[in-house]
Amino acid sequence: MVLEPADGTVTHLVVEPEGRSGLARLVPFDLAEVARGGTLLSCTEAEFRNLEAAEQTLAEFTLAYQAPVQLLPPGWRGAGGPVTQGGAIPRIPEKETVDVVPPGEVEEHRGGQVHASDGDIGQVRGLFIDPVSHRVTHVLVREGHLLGRRDVAVPFGTVTAFDDGIRLSITRQQVRDLPTADADSAAE
Repeated sequence: MVLEPADGTVTHLVVEPEGRSGLARLVPFDLAEVARGGTLLSCTEAEFRNLEAAEQTLAEFTLAYQAPVQLLPPGWRGAGGPVTQGGAIPRIPEKETVDVVPPGEVEEHRGGQVHASDGDIGQVRGLFIDPVSHRVTHVLVREGHLLGRRDVAVPFGTVTAFDDGIRLSITRQQVRDLPTADADSAAE
């Protein structure tokens, strides 16, 4: 999910085409109906393909190289690694891509790291989103060790930053003191 960090409003979902055939797209949250068991998009496949890309191809694998190669369109300069003119050389479907997020917004995903004020606490399992305002109300965090893991809903008001994961203003103990949450009701 892509959100505006200042107010916690979800702006887009990052959706990959079925079978990973093409680049992921930024789907405006207004076009998505998030429910248990999946997300329904209110656009056609053609409209989906015309949405803004959520990732950019940096390099493609070619048959002649073991590492990704930057394929240069005419008139472009290389970025320091192996390069070749991007004409008619044979390519492999695998590509090296990076995420593209609208300026001023952040992308959070399941499995992202969550940091309490005094150290790491767990991973993002999902977000609780108000269906009317599209604001995140809670971050669902999987905390604990292998045998004692549980999901807790951390109030979004405790989020202080989105750098190298989600940073909280509360301690690990304060997170542990929160009640166990229902993971099935969070958007993943």
